[in-house]
Amino acid sequence: MQVYEPQDTNKIPVTILTGFLGAGKTTLLNYILTERHGHRIAVIENEFGEIDVDSDLVLASEEEIFQMKNGCICCFVDVRNDLVEVMKKLIAQRDRFDHVIVETSGLADPTPVATSFFIDPDVMNATELDAIVTLVDAKHIGQHLHDTVLDGKPNQAVDQIVAADRIVINKTDLASEAALADLEHEIRGLNQTAGILRSQYGVVDLGSILGISGFTPSYVAERAKLLDLDGEHGHGHGHGHGHQHNHASHDATVTSESFTFDQPFNLPRLRSFLEQHLGEQGETAFRTKGILWIAGDDRFHVLQAVHELIDLRPDHAWGDEKRENRLVFIGRGLDRGELEAGLGACLSEVM
Repeated sequence: MQVYEPQDTNKIPVTILTGFLGAGKTTLLNYILTERHGHRIAVIENEFGEIDVDSDLVLASEEEIFQMKNGCICCFVDVRNDLVEVMKKLIAQRDRFDHVIVETSGLADPTPVATSFFIDPDVMNATELDAIVTLVDAKHIGQHLHDTVLDGKPNQAVDQIVAADRIVINKTDLASEAALADLEHEIRGLNQTAGILRSQYGVVDLGSILGISGFTPSYVAERAKLLDLDGEHGHGHGHGHGHQHNHASHDATVTSESFTFDQPFNLPRLRSFLEQHLGEQGETAFRTKGILWIAGDDRFHVLQAVHELIDLRPDHAWGDEKRENRLVFIGRGLDRGELEAGLGACLSEVM
């Protein structure tokens, strides 16, 4: 179990870029590696594929690391190579770039890639996960989300959307406004908190997907999202109020459970519960998020977890807003009663 609590803000931000086959990841990466956008970005690619290297290659500093004319560097990785070892090579050249993008396979769940950044102390101390960004093909994603062969089974297209901190609907020129609106509504059913953008030909404002602190967002932004999820429900002293949301009829196994408590948590008990719960349910617990009120601490805490990887850290001092706990669990086969009982046992009588 890795509990991620970075203390150093001078870390290399890492973006996990995912998206189902044909979503446009290669087009976006070509844009990043060839346009003069002023950013120094290192891109880790599984293979050469269709990345446009030859016309912009400046020099090869190591066997698989190339520098582009616009200052970006590209690292081509055989799928059999260890991502951790590749990251160590990049970290040794960290003066050459300001951000790392890792592209996953179109058929991959991005969360195991994310956990790669927390299994090695050197990599964990030098990097910080910025966001999981998912590209969606506006015209064809529907057939993947509603794949009857995968009915009731793990669906990579669904998993990629559920795991995202930011979702880019690409190829919007191939879909009508009505279709795009329907797609956004369906995406919002799968992921209620990720920001949604539109793009054509993989062109997107890089400031909207990089350096966004999507994995550990600010209190103000995250609390607003959680309030939107759960705001229609009342509060009870020491009780968890909230709701279950069925993400999509085509994959009824994916649900979310939200909870609100108006008592503070005992931090050691809560951490122990989360480690045990996510350790046991890691494969099916996609995302866990929360704004937490901790007994005896004037700061609110932000909880973010991907599978069994937990990020729980204090943020800023509480302001004039009401102190309360809000949590959302997203996964398969969630047991609301078990979660509510476990969380309830972590509440503190001490304010």
